Amino acid sequence: MTRQEILNELKKVISPYTTNKEMLAQINEDTDLLKDLKINSANLVDIIIDAEAKYDIEIDYDEADKMMNVGSCIDVISEKIGQKQ
Repeated sequence: MTRQEILNELKKVISPYTTNKEMLAQINEDTDLLKDLKINSANLVDIIIDAEAKYDIEIDYDEADKMMNVGSCIDVISEKIGQKQ
């Protein structure tokens, strides 16, 4: 899976948890989940759980702690998908 494919899928995962739809439409790897998309920490956990289900991966606490912007989310997901293959 390419970074762009993961980004497109991640956008769908994030969508229910943000009210800032304008920023979501312009999402890129530098987009900050908390500041730019106004996602609270509880919803961040939901996004991680949804990403685990979507990609059939397990994200541990240390990895989840890194997932503050879209690029780092893609990094973690990409690495996990690579480990499965």
